[in-house]
Amino acid sequence: MMYLDIDTWNRKQHFKHFMSLQDPYFGVTAVLDVTKAYQKATKNNTSFFVTYLHACMKAINSIENFKYRITNDQKIIIHNVIHASATIKRPDNTFGFSFIHFSDDYLEFYQNFLKEKERVLNSDALFPPVNSDNCVYCSALPWIHFTGHKEPKNTSNDSVTRLAFGQFKKEKNTLQMPVSITVNHALVDGYHVGLFFEAFQKSLDSI
Repeated sequence: MMYLDIDTWNRKQHFKHFMSLQDPYFGVTAVLDVTKAYQKATKNNTSFFVTYLHACMKAINSIENFKYRITNDQKIIIHNVIHASATIKRPDNTFGFSFIHFSDDYLEFYQNFLKEKERVLNSDALFPPVNSDNCVYCSALPWIHFTGHKEPKNTSNDSVTRLAFGQFKKEKNTLQMPVSITVNHALVDGYHVGLFFEAFQKSLDSI
């Protein structure tokens, strides 16, 4: 972890401008091809959610701006690794927040997920024991093939990226899934969101 030198940052003016706004956030929804991810999960009898979440986290960690976080005194931390804080559903239809440590190795990431799933299912706690901002918030909405999505947010210092994954549907010979991303514009521009979706699709295609 290190601090970004805001004074020499080419986005200094952008950062100051968006930090002055009451609502500096923007969100985008795009549709991705998850055919290979679904086929792999089915073939290996593993979780489709974890399969595409791992591809997503590889994309997030490949783009530096998604590793930036704003401190309470409006400095910018650059984290080394970003993890996944995903909602995990319980049998009573409530959920708990998880903290799944990222690993580039899928099997290790999957084991990290299983440990968190077990913890959530055997607890009524909303928040995980580890609760820091070096993560992205992830929600799966497999009941809805949405075309838009709004995330709850806190203050302008809240710089954790939010992701939502919708219901996939079959189109010709492919499976198409909507993905929503919400970011703090003080740190992330449309350009970086475009890079994310490109990297996410490449990661899904290489499964």
